[in-house]
Amino acid sequence: MRDRTEAVESREQLAVVWRAFVLDRDADADVRDLPGIAVRWADCRFPFWNCVTLTDVDADTALLGRRLGRAADIMRAKKRPGFLWLFEDLLGDAAREQVRTAAGRAGLAYAFSGTGMAGDFLPVPEPSHPDLTFVRVSTDEQLRAYADLNSRAYGFPLEDGRDGLHGSTAWKNQVHAYLGLRDGVPVTCAGTVEADGRLFVALVATAPEWERRGYGEAVTRKALYEGARATGLTRATLHATAAGAPVYPRIGFRPNSPVHFYALSQPPAPHG
Repeated sequence: MRDRTEAVESREQLAVVWRAFVLDRDADADVRDLPGIAVRWADCRFPFWNCVTLTDVDADTALLGRRLGRAADIMRAKKRPGFLWLFEDLLGDAAREQVRTAAGRAGLAYAFSGTGMAGDFLPVPEPSHPDLTFVRVSTDEQLRAYADLNSRAYGFPLEDGRDGLHGSTAWKNQVHAYLGLRDGVPVTCAGTVEADGRLFVALVATAPEWERRGYGEAVTRKALYEGARATGLTRATLHATAAGAPVYPRIGFRPNSPVHFYALSQPPAPHG
């Protein structure tokens, strides 16, 4: 039998961190723990804050189908589109082989994949990069720059990222959110936040024209360094996109469960 310990940890970290982020965005957000499904849905323009994930361990094909159908129904009832996060290693063997077919029957379309990662390697040395200076996010202007970097990196309209972070107190206080500046201009960003005894890395992004210069790794190390120094935590977790996944093992993270993202085949039309 596969050891699902780190896959469960990865899913639980999503539920804990996204509860805080979504409620920070909207105190009336849909935050529920249903049988086999965790809902963390701000219903805002930033699609990463609109999240549903499956929570069963070793789900068989029949149970997976029921859960996907219920998750899709929840997503259809929302004004704004978002993603179902599916942790592959939590599924039973047969369900893993049938997941895309079952998702299609539920009205869900595969969007992209990533990887859960974790490691016991904190603290890290204080980082530096010859091109960058690091600034902690503490003003609305810096928070907008952080949002814009994420929008550009992930291909969202700028207003979508701003809608997700504008006015946030958590991202200016609880999150150790850092910008990497090149000649005074924000070009990369990363944040860490304490979550259930771990330091979770969130919303790492680099401006597309400045990729492949080590900026993302440097600013992630800075956020980890400052987060660990403030909390004393020794374990860190994250969810990496395919593009970002090669960076994190160099810091000390180890991959665990693949994570697949699904969207509605016909997303809801935006309101307002």
